[in-house]
Amino acid sequence: MYEAIAFYGFSAILLLAAVLVIVSRNPVHSVLWLILAFFNAAGLFVLLGAEFVAMILVIVYVGAVAVLFLFVVMMLDVDLSELRAGFAQYLPLGVLIGVVLLVELIFFVISGWTLGPALKSAIVAAAPDAAQVSNTRAIGRLLYTDYVFVFQGAGMVLLVAMIGAIVLTLRQRPGVRKQNIAAQVSRQRGDTVTLHKVETGAGA
Repeated sequence: MYEAIAFYGFSAILLLAAVLVIVSRNPVHSVLWLILAFFNAAGLFVLLGAEFVAMILVIVYVGAVAVLFLFVVMMLDVDLSELRAGFAQYLPLGVLIGVVLLVELIFFVISGWTLGPALKSAIVAAAPDAAQVSNTRAIGRLLYTDYVFVFQGAGMVLLVAMIGAIVLTLRQRPGVRKQNIAAQVSRQRGDTVTLHKVETGAGA
């Protein structure tokens, strides 16, 4: 009973926060509602027994991605009128995609969509014994044994994306002094420190 109450509570707050992310006029408020949605999604994962996924969601998305979004939105000078104009321009397409997704979800729920026997047996065979292996250990075993190359490939994709974002945001601005690391490392004491002998009474 308590699990059902927690499930409906987390789900209701998650849906409300997701709607407010879209309809909020202030971008900072949208990011804050997104953080609330992440926390409630983590609560749903805890109810499903996936505590590792819940902690990853909170640590990675809330602790890194959402906070990064918040800093970027607060530092940028966002033109709200232009933002609203773009929202109104793409609203019909967004509504169409949302309706298609909603119809698909209703179709799968009403039609009683179930897994096939072959797929169900494959899933059961791949699942470890919950009494002997913890959730975190089971995920780690799958990631670093059966899916190690896919995991490394995903890491390389994220690395390339990070380098690409840095390159795209790197701008050449005239008159801006840049740090020369090689010159700083190779600097000698005589290049920066000069000793002058001042006679007594000759100082300023």
